[in-house]
Amino acid sequence: MIDLARSVAQAIGLPQWQIQNTLQLIEEGATIPFIARYRKEKTGGLSDIQIIEIQKLARQNIQLEERKAVVIKSLEEQELVTEELRQRIKEADTISQVEDIYLPYKPKRKTRASIAIEKGLEPLAKMIMSENVTSLSSLLRNFISPKTKATNEEEALQGARDIIAEWINERGSTRNSLRKMFQNEAVIQSKVAKGKEEVGEKFESYFDWQEKASRAPSHRILAMFRGEGEGFLKVKIVPDIENAISNVERFIVKGTNEASEQKKLAVTDAVKRLLFPSLETELRSALKQKADESAVKVFSENLRQLLLSPPMGQKNVLAIDPGFRTGCKIVCLDKSGNLQNNDTIFPHPPQRETAMAVKKIKSLVNAYHIEAIAIGNGTAGRETEEMIKRIRFDRDLTAVMVNESGASVYSASAIARKEFPDYDVTVRGAVSIGRRLMDPLAELVKIDPKAIGVGQYQHDVNQKLLHESLQTTVELCVNNVGVELNTASSALLSYVSGIGPKLAEQIVQDRTSKGDFKNREELKKVKGLGSKAFEQSAGFLRIKNGTNPLDASAVHPENYQVVKQMSKKAHLSIDELIGNKQLKSLINAEDFTNDEIGLPTINDILSEFEKPGRDPRGDVKLFEFDKSIKRIEDIRPGMILPAIVTNITAFGAFVDLGVHESGLIHKSQIAEEFVSDPAEYLKLNQQLMVKVLEVDVARKRIGLTLIGVSD
Repeated sequence: MIDLARSVAQAIGLPQWQIQNTLQLIEEGATIPFIARYRKEKTGGLSDIQIIEIQKLARQNIQLEERKAVVIKSLEEQELVTEELRQRIKEADTISQVEDIYLPYKPKRKTRASIAIEKGLEPLAKMIMSENVTSLSSLLRNFISPKTKATNEEEALQGARDIIAEWINERGSTRNSLRKMFQNEAVIQSKVAKGKEEVGEKFESYFDWQEKASRAPSHRILAMFRGEGEGFLKVKIVPDIENAISNVERFIVKGTNEASEQKKLAVTDAVKRLLFPSLETELRSALKQKADESAVKVFSENLRQLLLSPPMGQKNVLAIDPGFRTGCKIVCLDKSGNLQNNDTIFPHPPQRETAMAVKKIKSLVNAYHIEAIAIGNGTAGRETEEMIKRIRFDRDLTAVMVNESGASVYSASAIARKEFPDYDVTVRGAVSIGRRLMDPLAELVKIDPKAIGVGQYQHDVNQKLLHESLQTTVELCVNNVGVELNTASSALLSYVSGIGPKLAEQIVQDRTSKGDFKNREELKKVKGLGSKAFEQSAGFLRIKNGTNPLDASAVHPENYQVVKQMSKKAHLSIDELIGNKQLKSLINAEDFTNDEIGLPTINDILSEFEKPGRDPRGDVKLFEFDKSIKRIEDIRPGMILPAIVTNITAFGAFVDLGVHESGLIHKSQIAEEFVSDPAEYLKLNQQLMVKVLEVDVARKRIGLTLIGVSD
């Protein structure tokens, strides 16, 4: 643990004690949200992002040490290990360095070099390698034999060159030198595959493309690799091969005699046949990993912003899943999101039963005391919104367009079938739209994050990396907001620190059979929920109107005793502490610190009391598109229009203008200065004004800019 902590500390630039304590907590089963929120004294106040990075680096170090152990064991079994070799492996900083050291000793399948060695040509290769050869022809006579050796001079020379080429390939210094050349100078080249010009039209931008591989952004690398994978493109990633050959020759070839010429031929063969394919594969893997990590980072950040979208809160909601031919599905939900009624209206073509639809909506609004209307932003969404805004209700109602991406995935899922076994997918989809308005986080956790529609090349990246990152993102969001224990679904509870799917199901079963939890202590009675799970989860679970007012806060039960001390010191009841804006001036935080509880925890408690149960997501902001824009054909260059950001990628941001097609703000059009990362300038669901640069109706593309436009 100490050596691991030292390695990670050096890599991340933090004191070793912080790393060591953090790794120890992780090893003991603590989750990242719990460590970041309730163990600040031990970690020195590390954020969840820092803890994730520490965990990642620790895993990489462990993988490196495991590979070193495998290599050393292999060398020991072959009786090839020496102390010098063992030390070189131990001191290697990367797996690539370990593999380079191991390569000459690695058990091989039959190669051209091994065949030549079997023919007895290794001594010839050594003599040529030394370049200490007076007459090559005289030397070759000793290696030509119809039985065991080469049958002619050319075969002997070819065999010797094959052996030398393998030696060159296995030289660590040579591989490292060319590896640096690949990393710094390689060009990624993309060409259209023969005969694929028409069917591969979507990859037209890459039919004849090249750029420095080290500078190629993730989205272009992933696009080229996808085109190659689908058979539309041919992709090559190499530096200048002649330059590479010259560089290797400089270190390998010393003289100018006949042996030197043979070595030059061997160098060329080694570079072209062995080194370049191997190092190109290695670079491809590195570029793919880097592109994957970049794409996953974009996806995770978009998901985080979407999950933390402001909730409308507990209101009676009428939700509409719009449609033309099949009509608009309507559901009425109570304040807890329970389904009260469902119906279908047909206000749009071809039926055009608008008057009947309006009458039905007004009736439902009155019958179920509706306070807000949620409208899905898919097909017929705009038309439905216009109809709703024309209706004169007898009360103030808020009508909001809701992003419905993934609602169909939820409606066909096992979770939806379990929640609504007696209703079809159309009803479930409408319910999802309504609940998203009430609480986006609580509803979106029921859907596979990949189906929510905020990613970039999500099907092309490493799926394990994507899954782990998105799961971590959801977990961090859920615990950042906190979960109401007596109303949360099992899907939402499963993301609470220390809970997981099985315990979440058990909690819901207990809640259903025994009634609501009255306090956090009752959690300990849940079957399978032990002391560790209670420690990890309790602070993130809320119980409103329970027997203990602290259970509605983010204060952890392990700190209830210190709250009692505060209450006594301030001569206030615990109820009077909660929501007290003057508390920090009444209480000296340092009076309550001890060996276990430090100032970070005391200050967190005081901040929680100042704003008890504060939702970090903020309030819903209403938004209206330009009413004159209904189709892409209505949009003209030069127009300045309201828009809302729906997706952020490495190359720009997509926005909703109120038409079916999304508009693109390329990163070069986000600001006057150079924009490397669009996410530093824009956020998901951000409302802004954009200027139309170009409209391509045939290709359904809308180019936009923010430059020179003020909101």
